[in-house]
Amino acid sequence: MLNILKFLKNDWWKVTLVFFLTFAQAMANLYLPSYMSDIVNVGIPTGNISYILKIGGIMLSIALIGIICQVVARFISSKVSAGFSADIRDAVFTKVESFSLAEFDRFSTASLITRCTNDITQVQHFLDMTLRMAISAPMTAIGGIIMAIRYGQNLSWILVISCTAIIAVMSFNFLFTVPRFRQMQTNVDRLNLITRENLSGIRVIRAFNAQKIQDDKFNEANVSLTRLNLIIGRIMSALQPMTIFIMNITTVVVLWLGAKLVADLSIQVGDLMAFIQYVMQIMFSFQMLSMTFIIIPRAMVSVKRINEILDTEPVIKNPRQEDIKIPENIGNVEFRNVTFIYPNALEPALKDISFIAKPNEVTAIIGSTGSGKSTLANLIPRLYDATYGNIYVDGVDVKQFDIKNLRERIGYVPQKNMLFSGDIESNISFGRDISRDEILESASIAQASEFINNKEEGYNHYIAQGGTNVSGGQKQRLSIARALVNSPKIYIFDDSFSSLDFHTESKLKNALSNRTKNSTVLLITQRVSTIINADQIIVLDSGRVVGIGKHQDLLEKCNVYYEIASSQLTKEELV
Repeated sequence: MLNILKFLKNDWWKVTLVFFLTFAQAMANLYLPSYMSDIVNVGIPTGNISYILKIGGIMLSIALIGIICQVVARFISSKVSAGFSADIRDAVFTKVESFSLAEFDRFSTASLITRCTNDITQVQHFLDMTLRMAISAPMTAIGGIIMAIRYGQNLSWILVISCTAIIAVMSFNFLFTVPRFRQMQTNVDRLNLITRENLSGIRVIRAFNAQKIQDDKFNEANVSLTRLNLIIGRIMSALQPMTIFIMNITTVVVLWLGAKLVADLSIQVGDLMAFIQYVMQIMFSFQMLSMTFIIIPRAMVSVKRINEILDTEPVIKNPRQEDIKIPENIGNVEFRNVTFIYPNALEPALKDISFIAKPNEVTAIIGSTGSGKSTLANLIPRLYDATYGNIYVDGVDVKQFDIKNLRERIGYVPQKNMLFSGDIESNISFGRDISRDEILESASIAQASEFINNKEEGYNHYIAQGGTNVSGGQKQRLSIARALVNSPKIYIFDDSFSSLDFHTESKLKNALSNRTKNSTVLLITQRVSTIINADQIIVLDSGRVVGIGKHQDLLEKCNVYYEIASSQLTKEELV
């Protein structure tokens, strides 16, 4: 909780102001019954109208002051809680952006979305309720008890029993709801995951007529969450009625015993009325606390889940400033005895990988599905860090690079092409300060300019979220254009031509040869025809390098490569 409260440091004066305004409101409410007692005990028996009007005017002024304080306090508390949640949301999102892929594997995307939205909203509601009620309620309760004892000492024992009963009810509620709220947030994660999968995979679901299966999965998660909500609702639904029941019983007992005391002349009528008002204020304060207690269990679970994000230290960190080395930007890439194991995996994805990729050369990486090609590509820009061994860029271990500087040297086209909502130009420039000419040139090399110019808005054509309104080949070419911008010294194309026809691929490769002339090109593919003329071909099998060389050499010396090539090429093409 303390980790969360640091986000209030800039609003401490507002919280202090809310405290004093709430204190003023509580004092105003506590003084009103005492003045009412004076009117009943002094003004009415004597028929002193001027006294009644005077005290009534004071009461009206105090009530007005209390209302003003309450309105201002609620306005400030709403502003503080909204700003507080905005600051936490920004901090959580910034933290998530710093995560490596290892942290994303640990926290599912659905869970991260829930924590950034639903959990932070729960904390916001809790803070708002705390500033509005949890501050004023204890003040009113404590002050009410003191004043109640002053006006009705013979009846004060009733308050002890009533307050004890209400605290017991709230404790019972808290004890049974906290574990269930923790389970509820987990169920919300699961429901979000299934919803996200169904919406993003709607094409596959419809193609295989799997709507019924996916509906059943969704209904199972939905029903599970609903049942848990009902259980919590039933437990919590007893809290407020029980509190009101205790309040009403207390009022009845006070009136019954108080009437006897008035009859025995042990207490004045005005004092009894003041005592009843203070009892009602005390009971109402406990009711407000019970409303806060309804939110506390879920808020505490949400705070814990948010802190899990904020307290997570990314596996991949920038080195200390004095350890950062910035070599000349040439483009050399070297793997030296690199082994990589995914978290919680039983077997390494890559085992003892060693090779050198040089500028002005195309280094191709080929292998069967699951051989570790994409994993190898992810290690160069430090999306993951090697478990063992070292990766060098321009003679410096990537772990000694400033991460931003390292990634600026690399033009990376991932296997799964991703476009973002916006227009074509913004997807190519992607937040970088790029001239229009550079964007046009990159699009032309990527063979994207033709279909872009055919769009009515051209480079201002709107791209839907995930690029769903463009074809796979168009999405792939835009991703390549994005990587070409700024002419990096290292290019990584991870199966980046799979959606292109052979004619477009041929034109693209010819255009790329000039652009990447002085750069290192790492070309990951499953098409042998794409890499026949590569300067160096690395063959992976089950995470190991089983062959390095050129096409003809590997056909003769590497059985794995020969099997891949013979499955794709004719006998004439193999020669």
